[in-house]
Parts: sequence; structure tokens; C-alpha cells
Amino acid sequence: MTKQDLKIVFLGTPDFAVESLRQIVDNGFNVVGVVTMPDKPAGRGHKMYQSPVKLFALEHNLHVMQPVKLKDPEFVEELRSLNADLFVVIAFRMLPEVVWTMPRLGTFNLHASLLPRYRGAAPINWAVINGDTETGVTTFFLKHEIDTGDIIAQEKVAILPTDNVGDVHDRLMELGAKLTIQTINDIIDGKLSPIPQDKLIGDTEPTPAPKIFKETCCIDWTKDATSIHNLVRGLSPYPAAWSTLYDGDKEIGAVKIFETNPVQQTKAIPAPTTGTVTVKDSRLIVATGDGDIEILSLQVPGKRRISTSEFLRGAHLSSPHFS
Repeated sequence: MTKQDLKIVFLGTPDFAVESLRQIVDNGFNVVGVVTMPDKPAGRGHKMYQSPVKLFALEHNLHVMQPVKLKDPEFVEELRSLNADLFVVIAFRMLPEVVWTMPRLGTFNLHASLLPRYRGAAPINWAVINGDTETGVTTFFLKHEIDTGDIIAQEKVAILPTDNVGDVHDRLMELGAKLTIQTINDIIDGKLSPIPQDKLIGDTEPTPAPKIFKETCCIDWTKDATSIHNLVRGLSPYPAAWSTLYDGDKEIGAVKIFETNPVQQTKAIPAPTTGTVTVKDSRLIVATGDGDIEILSLQVPGKRRISTSEFLRGAHLSSPHFS
């Protein structure tokens, strides 16, 4: 079988998926259809938002499908009419069995973790939040339970101490695209030896990577400085960790925090109450459960992201604290 003979349907939505689709197209594979989320209103003007995958597909004259319900009979019939050999899924919704069992060569997913670690919607965030020093990408065949299918291939990458989730996302996006192409080529060449994830459990325990909600992003200042620092890294630049800032009894609002740096244990006796803010030499330092942490950049409600020094020049705080 050649690249042109293999009919592929691609299913994905965000920027993370676009790079893999781009590589599939650039490598000359025959993409007979692209499935992505329906358009939806977004922003203050409620303009219709088109997914990054849709925009790329339209630019390259690919057939686009945007079902509201994946079990819709008309969508299923349209998908079946494409007579695809292989489905490639990246950052998309959970598929019903009637869809993922359709192609004769199966359906594989690219997941941004080293499965069975970080099964779920936010694997990159949780790897950074948990302070991991390594992550990677995995291709695997779909089965009933989410992110549990037989592993086709994996590639590892380091998480550097200076990385935030945006840095790791971009690195995995590039690495994932390469692994996607490798996986498709191996399927064409019949070189696959998929490994059931059950065989890896014990060496690598399954860990959850649930969806990130607003309450997930709220900083608990009673935790240690390293944990808070990793939470900030794991949510920066989006959706961003946050905490409500007060100046005395006056509420300034929910402040997004993008960059931090744990600082040496303070010697103050008694130790400041957690969340207490010290302003010194254009630095903003917050007491945590085991010491202090410095905030390097932030965003107050209704304003843009700025450095802490810029914020302090106009803030004129007298008795600040986070809660």
C-alpha cells in the first residue's frame, strides 16, 4: 500500500492537532475527511469561532465535517461513505464505538503523555503541576475505556525547571507530529507490535489527568512554595493560576499569576501568615506554608499581563495580602 492508497480521516480541534495534520498533508498522505468541533460564538462580539483544525483544513481544500452529535445517523453515514482505511485522532472528543471501529486498519490516538501515566483531558498541565521532570507522547489504538488502548509507540522529552505548560505543549506538539507520521508509516509497512497497557502497569502506574477547572487554578498559600510554583508553571500562560488580592479590607480582585520563583526560607519569627505580601525593592513576595515565593508577572482584572515591578509602580499598596 502506498501513501496515496491509504485513505485517512483526521479528527481533532485545537492548535496541538494542527501540526500533526500539517505533517500528514505535507508528507503526501490521502486525507479524505477532517472531523472537528462545530463553530460556536466566542468573544465580546460573539463572532463565530472556527477551530484551528477547521481553518487549516479549509486552507488546504480538505473535506470538513462538524457533527454536533457523533452518533448522528447522517454523520455516521457520511463518514462511512468516505471508505477510509484509518482514523487518526488528536485532541478530540470521546468517540462512540460505531465511529472508532469503522476503518479496516483501526483508529489510533496521539496522547500527550507517556501512557499509562496521565490518562485524561489535561496531561500536559498535570505533568508540570506534579513537578515531573519527564513526559512524552504516545500513539495507541482506541478501545472502550478512555486512554487505555494498546500502545503503538512512545517518545520521551524532558521537562526543564524553567518550563511552563506552554513550553512543554509546543515541544510535545512537534514531537507528536513526528510520532504520528512514524505510526502511519509503520501501519502501512505492517511493522506494528502494539503493547497492552496492562503489561506496563507496575513499572508505570496509571495516573489521572482530569480537566482543569477554575477551582483547580486557585492557589492555596498554605501549601509549600515548590508546589505553588509548579501549579503556576502548569497553568501558564493559560488558563493561569489565580488568587484574590486584598489591600487591607479592600478587594482588588482575582489576580492571575504567570511566573513565580521560590525564595530562600525566611527567618522571621513568628512566620508571616500564609498569603501575606511583602513589597520590597520592586519585588512582591508572598508567604507560603514553608517559606516565601516571589511573583514575577501577573494580571489584575481588566488589565493586561505585566511584570510585577510595573504593577507595583502604579498599585500603591499599603497592606496587601492574598486570600
